[in-house]
Amino acid sequence: MEGAYLPECRVCSVGDLVPLSDFGGQGAAVHYKAWVCTNPDCGFNIKIRNGDVYLNEPISNGAGHTPRVR
Repeated sequence: MEGAYLPECRVCSVGDLVPLSDFGGQGAAVHYKAWVCTNPDCGFNIKIRNGDVYLNEPISNGAGHTPRVR
């Protein structure tokens, strides 16, 4: 990822905002669905879900996540 630019978090000015992607209901890739601050003490995040924008939703570490069986 050499030469890539990540915007600085404007909330804490310590971390960078990194983009996250996901898959839609039909399996198509949804790029830049969320942006999250890399500073764990900040926790700023912005997400798009069904066309709505959500700010600062709780973040979990995912340790208790059970993968979906396909």
